[in-house]
Amino acid sequence: MLAANRSGTATATALAGATELDVPVPSPRRTGPAARCTRVLLSPYTRLSLLFALLAGAAAAVLLFEPQRLLTEGWPPELGGAAAAVVFAVAYGLCTVAFVPRPLLNLAAGALFGSQLGLGTALAGTVLGAGVAFGLGRLLGQDALRPLLRGRWLKAADGQLSRHGLRSMLAARLFPGVPFWAANYCAAVSRMGWLPFLLATALGSIPNTAAYAVAGARASSPTSPAFLIAMGCIAVPALLGTVVAWRKRHHLRGR
Repeated sequence: MLAANRSGTATATALAGATELDVPVPSPRRTGPAARCTRVLLSPYTRLSLLFALLAGAAAAVLLFEPQRLLTEGWPPELGGAAAAVVFAVAYGLCTVAFVPRPLLNLAAGALFGSQLGLGTALAGTVLGAGVAFGLGRLLGQDALRPLLRGRWLKAADGQLSRHGLRSMLAARLFPGVPFWAANYCAAVSRMGWLPFLLATALGSIPNTAAYAVAGARASSPTSPAFLIAMGCIAVPALLGTVVAWRKRHHLRGR
């Protein structure tokens, strides 16, 4: 009986020791040159530097190729129909990432493809460009920039975009005073989801894009009713946006 107890105790002790040995022990942090290089390359500030380098390169490419020549020289004759619309939409999206003003691209879309196809092409390019900018900002810039959101206004803007992304971005797209690229990267730094961002971009960009596309399509007849209405749809929101921004400026000064 005693031998049995001793045998059982020994077995239990051996099992307990084995169980203790099975507990995973955290592996020591790698400190070799390759590990340090990997940590540096994947660090938030390295990715942010890569984002700045990509944007600077895109802006330089725009200055080199001068896409505004589409308004004066037209579309290459070897491209036509649906292929031309697809190529233009892709070029439109990449140009918006490189800070090319959307009004210029919208006018070109209307001049090259007419009002309806120009509107559809410009909207496709708008959503594509916004999605690329949002993805770049989310992947390369969010981790480095979010710790910098310490001011009261920055925190308020971040909270508004994170909690009410759809309506906040819809207002930013409808309001003519908010730069397209600024709204893209602010949304990327926030916790806004992809679907609200893209949906608000598509819906909120329709009025302004349609006005510019019609103006571009009817630029050859500046006295036509369609051209005058389009110019009115461009000028009136811009004037209202300026007045609202001016009043908010005085309101903030008073506080």
